[in-house]
Amino acid sequence: MSAINPVEKAFSGWKIWLAILIGISVAGVLLFRNFQQEQYVFVGEGKGTHTWIDTDRNGEIDQKSEFHTTKNGAYQKQNLSTLLKQFKWSTSTWMWLGVACLFVVGRDFFYMIRIRLLTHGALTWKRSFWVIMLWEFASALSPGVVGGAAVAMFILSREKIALGRSTAIVIITAMLDNLFYVLMIPFVFLFIDRYMLFPQSTGGSLAVEYVFWIGFVVILGICVFLFTAVFIRPQLATRFLSLVFRLPFLKSKRGAAMQTGREIEIASAELKKERFSYWLKVFAATCGSWISRYLVINAILSAFLHLSFLDHILVLAKQLVMWLFMLISPTPGGSGVAEYAFAELLTSFTASGVLLAALAFIWRLISYFPYLFLGAYLLPRWIAQTGRRDTK
Repeated sequence: MSAINPVEKAFSGWKIWLAILIGISVAGVLLFRNFQQEQYVFVGEGKGTHTWIDTDRNGEIDQKSEFHTTKNGAYQKQNLSTLLKQFKWSTSTWMWLGVACLFVVGRDFFYMIRIRLLTHGALTWKRSFWVIMLWEFASALSPGVVGGAAVAMFILSREKIALGRSTAIVIITAMLDNLFYVLMIPFVFLFIDRYMLFPQSTGGSLAVEYVFWIGFVVILGICVFLFTAVFIRPQLATRFLSLVFRLPFLKSKRGAAMQTGREIEIASAELKKERFSYWLKVFAATCGSWISRYLVINAILSAFLHLSFLDHILVLAKQLVMWLFMLISPTPGGSGVAEYAFAELLTSFTASGVLLAALAFIWRLISYFPYLFLGAYLLPRWIAQTGRRDTK
């Protein structure tokens, strides 16, 4: 029963509802601001209701007072309410939103395939579903930089996967996720010019690019370290745990930590015996999950905008930048940061910041909030089920 304590602590009721409250509050504030936000959009000479007069003569639209109401202006005042009234919800719109939901399902389906491969079928499809949903739930509750990996080890161990192997599995999933990212970046730059990849509207594109490349190097370093810890020198994990658990407030757990390190070494020896085809399948499942995750945004944009094939590639590329900034977010699930990055990075696809803000909300509504509520529903039932198995 000891393995459940960290899970119960991490998933305590007040933490769950606090994270949900933060997520909903951020989304609510952003949605309210979207309804209040006004923007003047160029619609063509004689087709609009407002005329722009460059009062400060700097050649830029920099204040609302420069727009004046006229009968045959070139600009139209737009907010979220008027935008929704003007937009025609066609069959194509609903189809693409349905496709976005399918990609969300696909993301977790590939994760289920991966966890079943890594556990050699020890988890049934049903148990894999529970594990992945709780794992996603932990990630949604945690700041991006923390993630749900730490809790995932205890989830797997509670499902009767040895703690050492559970730890090795979580390390491998982190390594594969990072490997996908590391391999995708050079591939993207074969097709996309770097000047198209970073937001120009903020005036700080160079700073964003510096942060991006620093983050890329850090992720590459983590990937190399994790690979070394599992496949080349698994003793590193034992030594690392030994060093950490020498701290005064952790000394009482040092014996258990060292046992976990030895189990990681055993699990590593078993994993080294796997064939190349096995790892190819595991990495293919990883790629399937991440591509599905990214294509959610492509589908949402396609519901409201016309995108060419190259536009879709550019959207995928910009999501790699967005993911990096979500990773270092201090808020649960990247709330706030995700929505802001979405609007900044994808501003080249539409002049309407109001529309981008609305699309960001739809994206989070489809791909983030369901995990919060589904996880809150599944967690107590999972604890009860695994508790009954322990008493048998």
